[in-house]
Amino acid sequence: MRELILLNQGWEFSPQWRDEFVQPGASAEGFVRVNLPHANKEIPYNYFDEKDYQFVSCYRRTFAYEERWAGKRVFADFDGVMAYGEVYLNGKLLASHKGGYTPFAVDLTSELQRGENVLVVKVDSTERPDIPPFGYTIDYLCYGGIYRDVFLRIVDPVFIENIFAKPQKVLEEKKALETTVFLNNTTAEEQTLTVTVKLKKDGKPIAEQSQTAVAQPGKGSLNLVLSDLAGIELWDIDHPQLYQVEVTTADHAGIRDNYTTRIGFREAAVKPDGFYLNGKKVMIRGLNRHQAFPYVGYAMPARVQRRDADILKYELSLNAVRTSHYPQSPHFLDRCDEIGLLVFEEIPGWQHIGDNDWQAVACENVREMIQRDWNHPSIFLWGVRINESQDCHGFYKETNRIARELDPTRQTAGVRYIEGSEFLEDVYTMNDFIHSGGEQILRDPKQVTGTKEYVPYMVTEFNGHMFPTKRFDQEERLVEHALRHLRVQNQAALDPHISGAFGWCAFDYNTHYDFGSGDRICYHGVMDMFRIPKFAAHFYGSQVDPRSKPVLEPATRWTWGDRSIGGVLPLVIFTNCDKVKIKLHGHEIGEFYPSKARYPGVPYPPVVIDKVEVGDWGVQWFEGEFIGIVDGEEVIVRRFTPAPVPTKLVIQPDDLELKADGMDATRVVFMVVDQMGNPLPYLNDAIEFQLEGPGTIIGPSKTALIGGAIATWVRTTEEAGTIRLKGVTTRLKSETIEIKVRK
Repeated sequence: MRELILLNQGWEFSPQWRDEFVQPGASAEGFVRVNLPHANKEIPYNYFDEKDYQFVSCYRRTFAYEERWAGKRVFADFDGVMAYGEVYLNGKLLASHKGGYTPFAVDLTSELQRGENVLVVKVDSTERPDIPPFGYTIDYLCYGGIYRDVFLRIVDPVFIENIFAKPQKVLEEKKALETTVFLNNTTAEEQTLTVTVKLKKDGKPIAEQSQTAVAQPGKGSLNLVLSDLAGIELWDIDHPQLYQVEVTTADHAGIRDNYTTRIGFREAAVKPDGFYLNGKKVMIRGLNRHQAFPYVGYAMPARVQRRDADILKYELSLNAVRTSHYPQSPHFLDRCDEIGLLVFEEIPGWQHIGDNDWQAVACENVREMIQRDWNHPSIFLWGVRINESQDCHGFYKETNRIARELDPTRQTAGVRYIEGSEFLEDVYTMNDFIHSGGEQILRDPKQVTGTKEYVPYMVTEFNGHMFPTKRFDQEERLVEHALRHLRVQNQAALDPHISGAFGWCAFDYNTHYDFGSGDRICYHGVMDMFRIPKFAAHFYGSQVDPRSKPVLEPATRWTWGDRSIGGVLPLVIFTNCDKVKIKLHGHEIGEFYPSKARYPGVPYPPVVIDKVEVGDWGVQWFEGEFIGIVDGEEVIVRRFTPAPVPTKLVIQPDDLELKADGMDATRVVFMVVDQMGNPLPYLNDAIEFQLEGPGTIIGPSKTALIGGAIATWVRTTEEAGTIRLKGVTTRLKSETIEIKVRK
């Protein structure tokens, strides 16, 4: 039977590399103990040199041989090593891998020895021109280190290497499931096995099929089909029903291997007249995501990766995400499967196409991405073109060929910004930045494609660098930023030939010096790097059924003089309520309705108020009260004071219980609010995080509030207990939260 051992704990790390490090018994001087995922260097929030993490480092892990492994094959599985890795066991080089975003496996069997074994990984985190996305400039950072999980995998000499479970006849009453089982026979002789596939729901078998297979030496595959599957529930964005597919191999001695994955039965297709999920037209409303976080870049554990999916789905009310510009964490994709968040996944790259060897690595990225992720029902498109690159016929003909050969069940796409670009994919995907605040919102798809007829078409980026916006910017800019997202999403929904739009982007992100705002940050997100919302996030968040979550977010700080002309008009209120009642100084001034005529394309347009007297310059400014009404009932209230002062430090943890594994982590938001509970957008006081118990703070323990708020991440140690985290500011009472840490 297969055995998986998580190998994240107890690594030794050196920020330098010397060849003698690979030898057993090499000195431990200069090494520190770390757990994975690990960033080779923590970096400041902003204003740093991106070359600080671009060096060659060493990771070393000792593990003991187990007698039960005798006669088995033992692999080390790496989920992500940025950007080039060499793997040694007991002093011998066994494998290398180019590319930091896709997994690779190393067979350790030949060099295993009884007793202690020393696994060493040489990690080159420089921007090597032979590895995508490097070779020219890139508008994001790739950080460094072993930043994803590592496993030991112990299997029989004949084992299951992968499975691809393909639902069929999805829209028919009786469905089918074709499962391709990839076997690897590492012996010199053919082996006869019984291969069994089981379909399970919530762990209970509902269908089963067995087949005798003769595995020849080397790699091979076979197909097993489950037919006449009745009562199958479809996976969709509102009801993401998942099933388990379990494949076992057995011989006369019993079960030899088992492999389990999750799938969903669904049919997804982008057509010339829009996107269809299970035969029903769905308007894609999404954002792009960089998997980056402050201080440690990509090196965040499963809980934090999964939380990002929850933010996109439940706080931003999206139905789709594009993994710009690379394959992202398996934990993130798992959560997208679970919550019904559609995913457009693409290979690493940004504008630049390298030489033939570089292109060969990119083609391998296509293979590795698809073979890793082909069972995720959330993924509906493979991005097989380097983001915003020039045409390259031979290269992109090959990437499409590979994708279609490996996975004929999904369409291919290629993100470009050039009109009339050669169309080799199944879906024409375009970064349309035409909207700069004027009347033109989006280009006509046929103008972009240059085709005589409409083709499957999707907008994959908009806004972004056209209007970078900081969370602490002046109010007018924040409102305009939100309206630009609204206008594009509205226009995309009104054009029957556009299947949807992905805004740029979900979260602010660190970047190279020649992009962004000069401080190594691109402020393009609808949330900041700490996942704290800007006004634009409120537009997206309001696009949800009010009966599940009423939303009422006036896009204002309620001050007289923050706007260039004074006042708060036009007042935009992002809401999903039927109407909004407004009171000034306790007196009702009217009821106001969503601007459906102005924004007919979005499910829940905002209330826009152009005329109402809210005060007199220099004379009076009133308290404001906004009441959201749904089905005649008052369901949500927001209040604003004319004279805000810091009143309370609010602490908002994502989780109150963590695992004592030395890897688990959670975000904790600290926010200073006024008398009405609203954040103070220009408060930049110092704050100190004081932690007691089995945990550590990721990043600095002393920092400053940014626009009245900041977040930190708390990582556990390997001890159980209670973490007490206190926020200390200069002029407010300190506040403390407790987080339980359990074995």
